[in-house]
Amino acid sequence: MASSHNLEQDISDEKAFNVSIPYDEGYATSEPSSDDAVEEAFLNSCPETLSNDEPESFSSGDPFIPFEDLPEEDRNILTLRAIIVGLLCGGLVNASNIYIGLKSGWTAGANIFGSIVGFAVLKSCAKYCNGISILGGSFGPRENNIAQTVATAAGGLSNVFVSAMPALYQLNLMRTPLEDFWRITILTCLGAYFGLFFATPLRRFFIIHAARELQLVFPSSYATATTIRSMHLAMDGARQAKKKMKALSLGFAYAVICRVLSQFAIGILWDWHPLTWLYMITGSKAALALESWGWFIEWSPAFVGSGMLVGMNVSLSFVGGSFLAWGIIGPILVQQGIAFGQTVTTDPEWDGYVSYYSLAPEFTLTDHPSPRYWLLWPGIMCMIAVSFTELACQWRIFTLSGKVLWRSISAMSRSWSQTLGSKRYRRISTDKDDLDSNSRDEGAKTVSADPAPRNEQVEIWMWLPGLIAVLFITCVVMKMEFNMPIVEVLLALFLAFFFSFLAIQATGATDVTPLTAASKASQIILGATTNGPNWTLHQAQTLNLIGGALSSIGANQAADLTGDFRVGFLLRTSPKLQWFAQGIGTLVAVFIAPSIFVLFTTAYPCILTPSPQNCPFGTPSVSAWRAVAVAVTSPDFSLPATSKWFSICFSVFGACMVLVRHCLWIGDWEWVRKYHPNMMIISLAFLLPSTVYGTAMLIGASLAFAWHSKSPRSFGMFGAAVAAGLMAGEGIGGVLNAVLTIIGIDFDKIGTNLLCPAGKC
Repeated sequence: MASSHNLEQDISDEKAFNVSIPYDEGYATSEPSSDDAVEEAFLNSCPETLSNDEPESFSSGDPFIPFEDLPEEDRNILTLRAIIVGLLCGGLVNASNIYIGLKSGWTAGANIFGSIVGFAVLKSCAKYCNGISILGGSFGPRENNIAQTVATAAGGLSNVFVSAMPALYQLNLMRTPLEDFWRITILTCLGAYFGLFFATPLRRFFIIHAARELQLVFPSSYATATTIRSMHLAMDGARQAKKKMKALSLGFAYAVICRVLSQFAIGILWDWHPLTWLYMITGSKAALALESWGWFIEWSPAFVGSGMLVGMNVSLSFVGGSFLAWGIIGPILVQQGIAFGQTVTTDPEWDGYVSYYSLAPEFTLTDHPSPRYWLLWPGIMCMIAVSFTELACQWRIFTLSGKVLWRSISAMSRSWSQTLGSKRYRRISTDKDDLDSNSRDEGAKTVSADPAPRNEQVEIWMWLPGLIAVLFITCVVMKMEFNMPIVEVLLALFLAFFFSFLAIQATGATDVTPLTAASKASQIILGATTNGPNWTLHQAQTLNLIGGALSSIGANQAADLTGDFRVGFLLRTSPKLQWFAQGIGTLVAVFIAPSIFVLFTTAYPCILTPSPQNCPFGTPSVSAWRAVAVAVTSPDFSLPATSKWFSICFSVFGACMVLVRHCLWIGDWEWVRKYHPNMMIISLAFLLPSTVYGTAMLIGASLAFAWHSKSPRSFGMFGAAVAAGLMAGEGIGGVLNAVLTIIGIDFDKIGTNLLCPAGKC
């Protein structure tokens, strides 16, 4: 899982866990005014990510040429030990993603986690288990890459289970996750393998032919490859990896223990309510009124870790958005009688303690909305506007992509000899001397060198029959299980392909996967096809969410796996073996993600309720998917007039802020970009009926800033590892809590709610 920045920004739909150089500082693609300027943008801003122990040649390397100084590996790298380690890492991240995603919409990728854990475990196996054929043997960077690839694939597919899937149940369109387990598993499988099969031929276009011209650096993938490379080439690489693994393990263990034990004293060990404490001491009604708006502190290791990774800009934007929504606009709405709250308890001691977060039917009326319902629409509309504006700002990339695609198709229509003789295209040899010679020749534009010989390529016969089979099976299954017409199925799959093309380009150029735009556009398009008397509301909403989920799964899978191919390209890993690793990891993820979803929804049924009371999961992305599905399918849908007009104004403001960032803060003013508010994150705060995630991330970002200021080298060595451990650990702790709840352990009876407002946290 996760941004991105795996931070995008549905944000469930995007990845937050990208340990790479901020693209603001190095990978701007909107500023250059010519093709040549675009081609040289990266070379003028190579990242400085090396420690002093790493080879000096790295910092001056061309990011579109594979690393040349890696040791050869004369044994099979698709080993059982690499697969097992990758699956374990991916499984941990998958479970963590569903937990964190249901809370905040945040998801994380498994790249760095799989790289570090893979190195530490497999290096130890190679050293101490040499006499055991399955576990022992030499270990190199490409086997490390296989473990990371399996982890990335096994850690994926969680995004749909924190967005579209719960929305189906909140609208009563399906039975229960347990009863529907095989239906949702099959749906996940079809979307995942559709993404895998059609992403396979895109490797050659996005990684080989178009990468240099479109400046598709894939920053997170580049960071992953250089992490693996540095661990294997550094003189003390094994010692460094061992230290990183220790830091990751300590963060992981702390987060697991903290999450489990906190259930027994949540008001002491997890949630701090200083305003409640002030009210209990002084009886201040003002303090209780502020408490009603959710202003307290949650010591969440996962979001402290997220803050360490994403930095001050995103964290401050999150807190700023929360303050704007729940500290300014919400109270004004209530004070003016535009929105209304709901009394939490009848206890006279807590008179004045109100909930403003209800989405119950009586609080979703045009003349009687809750602040949460009123603020939901500005958040959704601004997220959509910002996401599409970001895509529009990459118009040069898409224009160049069309040109390159046309030239690629034209070149393929000629004979091999004509292609070799073309002045426009010339295949680069992977021989180092030839590469040096080609890089000195400025007369012709060249494609990147493909280090993989033909026998290591994924052949057409390997992926094309699978793609055709998935298309056929998807049409049959969707018709039989969901009564979805074949035309609608094909439209959803076409949208998955179309938005995958955009998502891969955006990810490669900016490290942001625009799944918000993709998923919402899919819902809107599918909604337009289901309007009319021939469609019942139940059927229209089901097809809208199922079709949108299918498109989202396919696009997300394609973007993730293309990024994996980019890592393998840099490390000279066999694409064929990577493809097998992706297939294995995907197969496991197809069962892990639905299983974890069933586990959480069984332990916490409130996830499937549109407006639960005291639910530990905020499900912001679910609210967004459900709201869009209702809006585009309900004939009598309407919004409060004030919310509608504010939504329009806020969306225009958000789009303008994106344009300012891309068009105004350039050249001598580019330094302002790192201080420019992140409108996607600000919009997300409108969807989250809680302020605690922003404050936890700000705590993490502040700790990271102080750590980096005091010891940049130490932070560079251990910062990402500690953050990854904290994020994965809380997710696994959440899984353990869910298991304990299912087997009958009642934390409310065993533990205490001391220091919680109205005796409930």
